[in-house]
Amino acid sequence: MTALALIAVALYALASWRLAGDGRLVDAGPRNGRRSVGLLLGALAVLFHLGLHAKAWHTAGGVDLGFFSALSLVSLGMAALSTLFAWTRRFEALGGLVYPLAALGVAAYALAGPHPAAALDWPLQLHALLALLAYVTLAVAVLLAVMLWAQDRALRGRRLDSPMLRLLPPLTELESLVFRTIAAGFVLLSFALVTGVLFVDDLLAQHLVHKTVLSVLSWLVFGFLLYGRARYGWRGRRAAHLAIGAMALLLLAFFGSKFVLELILHRA
Repeated sequence: MTALALIAVALYALASWRLAGDGRLVDAGPRNGRRSVGLLLGALAVLFHLGLHAKAWHTAGGVDLGFFSALSLVSLGMAALSTLFAWTRRFEALGGLVYPLAALGVAAYALAGPHPAAALDWPLQLHALLALLAYVTLAVAVLLAVMLWAQDRALRGRRLDSPMLRLLPPLTELESLVFRTIAAGFVLLSFALVTGVLFVDDLLAQHLVHKTVLSVLSWLVFGFLLYGRARYGWRGRRAAHLAIGAMALLLLAFFGSKFVLELILHRA
């Protein structure tokens, strides 16, 4: 494992450990200090994680979009977005959950080694970027939806002394953040699908039919969830289940197909 990867993993681990203690701290001084240090460590981890990919792409002379590289990039984006939410909305619990996932992503990428780089023209680069941003945003939205559901259950069960309630923002604020994030991810996924249809030459030859079908199904479920939210006020358990189902389809579309093609069938 390279030095950049080791530093990123260590920083993610330290950041998660620092943030994990917030629910046990009642004094504002220690809590704020712990939070600031944890988020600073998380931000540094994101920078080293990004530097690892930038160095690999520069060495390869192109963009590495292999299975482990894509996994690492998605975890990088999730860590960056979680850090942003934590700084702006005082939502450090999200970083404490995502940082270990990002550490696993960067470690897997470093241990797997480089994948042949792809020389993509700008339309396909745009499609890849939109797809990456959509995966990242929707993955974070699903984690938020699960937290919202757990928080709603704790409140309904009158478990007011639960440490989780001290870690999460107020229910209405978290609910608003969940659906705003899902809406943003839905828009990004829409653009990713449109650019895919416009710029991909041959879906059959490039083994993209199943990926496209699953992505469209995921898009439909997320759209159905947003419609249900606007029309019927869906929230809590129903929203979490639909979000998880839609994200599962999206994960199968991208990582499932890449896993089969690259790691089982050994096709680029």
